[in-house]
Amino acid sequence: MKFVERTFTNKTEILKFPDHYVNVAVTMSDAGIEANADGKKIVPAGTIIGGGFSANPSTQAVKATTSGTPAVSNAEGVLFNDVDVTHGPAPGAALIHGFIDSTKIPAEPTAEEKAALKQITFLK
Repeated sequence: MKFVERTFTNKTEILKFPDHYVNVAVTMSDAGIEANADGKKIVPAGTIIGGGFSANPSTQAVKATTSGTPAVSNAEGVLFNDVDVTHGPAPGAALIHGFIDSTKIPAEPTAEEKAALKQITFLK
């Protein structure tokens, strides 16, 4: 029998109003995710994600990028919970509508990301 040691932590709450939001299921890609000091690849809750998952649910979500002139972001949602991609792509949830407390997410979204995320409001 194989035993796996797990450490559980409290969920990071990114919502400003937890009773009003909409999530969709996504598969978070492990591409470009750096391992932490414990050797785990964790994509933190509140990460702005994109990659085409809203148009094609079989497409893996990736961290959003901004490119072009004028600058445009490929952001489609915000990762709702931490996702462990240490052993490859893993399931997660993308918030596509709601109110996010911007003090509780890893990085302040850029103007281009805010413009792309039309149904998400970032509040302090």
